[in-house]
Amino acid sequence: MAIVSVTMDLALEEGQTYAGGLGVLEGDKFYALGRMGIDYIVLTLFYRGGYVDYIVHKNELIPIAQNQPIDFLDKLKPLELFTINLKNEEVVVRPWEYKYRSARAIFFEAVDPKWARVLTDRLYIEDSLEERFYKCAFLSKAAAKFIESKIGLEKIEYIDLQESYSALLPILLPMDNLYRLVIHTPGPWGHPVFPREIIEKEISTKFVSPQVVLTELGLSVVQKAFVVSAKQVDIIKKVFPQHVIKIKGITNGIDLDRWMDPEIRKLYLNGALDLQSFKKIHEELKRRVLNYLKHLKNIKDEDRILISCSRRVVKYKRPEFLSYFIEENEDLPAIYILDGKAHPHDHEGIKRMRQMYELSKKYSNVLFLSIFDLNMAKMLLKGSDLNIFTPFSGWEACGTSYMKAGVNGVPTLSSRDGGALEIINDGVNGWFFGKDIRELVDIYTDPKAEEINKEDYAEFKSKLTSIIKMYQENRDKFYEVGLEAIRTFTPKVDITNALKEYYKGIIK
Repeated sequence: MAIVSVTMDLALEEGQTYAGGLGVLEGDKFYALGRMGIDYIVLTLFYRGGYVDYIVHKNELIPIAQNQPIDFLDKLKPLELFTINLKNEEVVVRPWEYKYRSARAIFFEAVDPKWARVLTDRLYIEDSLEERFYKCAFLSKAAAKFIESKIGLEKIEYIDLQESYSALLPILLPMDNLYRLVIHTPGPWGHPVFPREIIEKEISTKFVSPQVVLTELGLSVVQKAFVVSAKQVDIIKKVFPQHVIKIKGITNGIDLDRWMDPEIRKLYLNGALDLQSFKKIHEELKRRVLNYLKHLKNIKDEDRILISCSRRVVKYKRPEFLSYFIEENEDLPAIYILDGKAHPHDHEGIKRMRQMYELSKKYSNVLFLSIFDLNMAKMLLKGSDLNIFTPFSGWEACGTSYMKAGVNGVPTLSSRDGGALEIINDGVNGWFFGKDIRELVDIYTDPKAEEINKEDYAEFKSKLTSIIKMYQENRDKFYEVGLEAIRTFTPKVDITNALKEYYKGIIK
């Protein structure tokens, strides 16, 4: 029996087909299930211009489309064209197939008419609410047609909807006990809202409310729903209280084959990883990062702690915490890597990117990298000394950067949020700061948010100062925290654990 996953993005080892954490998580599932021999089919969109990159021109950060690599395009197999009805017109869909062992990814491309081609130009980048809706409708209708004609409902065990972008699918293709919804964020961007008129024009369904929240719609038509950490069960049940019976937590994991350094993993599995062997491997991984940085800047005093913050640049992740710290503590012996990019329509996120860029020009020990991709993430999460994870408490569904860092012996200074609460033991295999808030405080309008930020930053500053001091004065003690992270994180964050929960009876 097959498992089908419907998602807006998917991070493969090649290609520009993802924007952030959801795509990376779905990629980890794809590779892990492919190695297990599971018939796993991911249905997603093919984006000709990818997501977004940034170039610096006259000291300005300019967003540009991404180019799909030729090597990736060469591995895509074109399948038979089919049509769907959208806006009362026939839209031609070209499916592209990408294989990894037993797993398949099907990328749907809108070919014709011209107005429809825009729907698969860019990932999460639209010029209007209507365009955003029709992108969601295109994915749902293409998935429905492909499932029915090319896979067969009778051959499917589960259809998992990753976020609510494809929430129309169960209405277009009804099937009892087949659909599940996975909610990957409490934030508003994960719960798109559309006027009922635009949806009623496209599908033969009537709605009472003038505004339709796709997550509400999805929760009403699926049999089960999952959130991706234990804490998010508390949060989402307050956001969608009418669906509490359906909601269960399964904490995210990572694909160890993809993210854990092979030499560390080999010693760990053989029970041969000790402080000395770990230090030797880590110092080599750090040297590789520093060698890369030297091509960008004249890095001096390489014996300083290497601190990295690599993730999407968005308000709730609070990248300004590390920026504030750098400005206030410029004499501390540390090297800082600020890596990430904002959505091109997120003016506040771009403002934060500019601040990081200005810091990198001002200080010799600060580097800003707008190259937020898998290869960069792997290098930094293996070779940094300390990872920074600072989301506003309650807003991070799970997060996985601390998992990827931890299995490589890079401890994290983390806010009390997401799945970190289930894995980090403060002062033992990482560090915590800030409050554990179990409600969704509106960071855009609630005055409490600024007060919380001030208190959290004060503790963040104190903790980070003491960590830098430990690194300088008692290096072995610092490395013991990293070694303990490997020992305690590795059995817990293996994505196999989550997959066994999602697919009971299929994965033994």
